Amino acid sequence: MKKIAIVKLSALGDIVHALVALQFIKTQQPELQIDWLVESRFTDLLQHNPDIRQILTVNLKSLKTQPADFFQQLKTIRRYADHQYDLVIDAQGLLKSAITARLIGKRIVGFDADSIREKMASRFYQIKIASPYDANTIDRNAQVIAEPLGLTISPQHILDKKPFLFFKNENPTIYDYLSPTRKNILLVIGSTWPSRNYPAEKFVTVANALQQNCLVIWGNEAEKNTAEWMANQSDFIQIVPKLDLNSLKALIAHTDLLIGNDTGPTHMAWALNKPSITLFGPTPISRVYQTALNKVLKSPSLVNPFHLDKQDFSITEISEQAIIELAEGLMY
Repeated sequence: MKKIAIVKLSALGDIVHALVALQFIKTQQPELQIDWLVESRFTDLLQHNPDIRQILTVNLKSLKTQPADFFQQLKTIRRYADHQYDLVIDAQGLLKSAITARLIGKRIVGFDADSIREKMASRFYQIKIASPYDANTIDRNAQVIAEPLGLTISPQHILDKKPFLFFKNENPTIYDYLSPTRKNILLVIGSTWPSRNYPAEKFVTVANALQQNCLVIWGNEAEKNTAEWMANQSDFIQIVPKLDLNSLKALIAHTDLLIGNDTGPTHMAWALNKPSITLFGPTPISRVYQTALNKVLKSPSLVNPFHLDKQDFSITEISEQAIIELAEGLMY
């Protein structure tokens, strides 16, 4: 086997969780050519990775608002089939990713029906991997990518990983926000659901207690407004301009600690081997690895990984003092 394609379309954190497998695959099979199929808005996350031969992009998300683009997207995907992959691995486990994988290859790998939420997707796979849906997300990604290649990636491998996000020619403006005299702490305040967001006023309390250089990143106008409010409440908070993913990788790589919700940029800190505190409310802590550098604080609510409750706002119950004490331990 010489040429494979991995289909992991989205989202930011999910792609990070799958990317970790590549360094171990290339170590054991250096001759393997790996292409990666991803939604175009996440291309920068994969850029400059030495283990990826080629990044293939689609824009399936656009079909929700521009259904007329369907045939153009179909044409793009079918063109990727010309690469004649020996194996296509659907690491996403959704119907759209399974169909996409089937369009670009003939020998398709994915999770079996008992291991994914959209069970219909498994019908498109010739090789089916059994991995409990409620198991650690990173382990599941490593298994579905490595097992069909005859390889094993152990939890110890992942704990010993090298940083696997890469950047070049980042926006130099980011360095204007970094302090040479104080610890640089990145605050990730947004996520896909309101119930996953730690309260802004509690982030302010944390920043005022730590008295370091706290930088807030944002991705939309609502998050920007929250960031501006936070900066007005604290002399220790600055708002960073909106960044592309390449520059965000660089900024995270140069910070001393990241504190944030269960969302993509927080998982990027783990990928870069930077200290982090991930705050969990309605989502399971099995999404991450806890290490000497990467810590988790979970609200008191019970989470059913098969049926996430978007109305679970228990993240608000995580105490500021718990974050402050953990942060101080990670920074010194």
